[in-house]
Amino acid sequence: MRARLRGHVLGAFLTLRFRAPAARPRGLAGRFAARHRSASWGFFLILLHIIARGKIGRSPEGELVDRYAKRLTWPVRLTEWPDTGAGKVAEPLTPHRTVLLDERGKAMSSEAFATLLGRWRDEGVRETRFMLGAADGHSDSDRASADLLLAFGPATWPHLMARAMLMEQLYRATTILAGHPYHRA
Repeated sequence: MRARLRGHVLGAFLTLRFRAPAARPRGLAGRFAARHRSASWGFFLILLHIIARGKIGRSPEGELVDRYAKRLTWPVRLTEWPDTGAGKVAEPLTPHRTVLLDERGKAMSSEAFATLLGRWRDEGVRETRFMLGAADGHSDSDRASADLLLAFGPATWPHLMARAMLMEQLYRATTILAGHPYHRA
């Protein structure tokens, strides 16, 4: 009996361990889908792409950004552009949303922000780009083409602080959606 049970367990292990991989799409889309699919819920997670002007370097704000980037369970990408001139970034995954951090934007509560990210996730959005502009802000054409103008209240914040605050709010929003006790409302 014991030998037969051991053989059954070993057979099940070998079947699970060495079975052929399931077919999935090829190319960049397939690699992204394979890496960022939530196994327990069956939906895709949004790539949170932060595009900011200026280098954060080794600073306390940079350490905060790194700390929250490591904590995030959703895929995150940080892109830094020079203070002036055009920056280069790959084409976004489609469908995507663009969020501009702007002083004229809408101030949202953490719960409302989490609800918005959850709705975009459920609608199948693959990438959300968060754009932090230069010292003189965004152009009118950029504001008109954005899906959301977001502000962290009526105060003006330094770029490095705004980047750290954005990362914290993204972490908070994802924990709210996951039901994690980080956000105590």
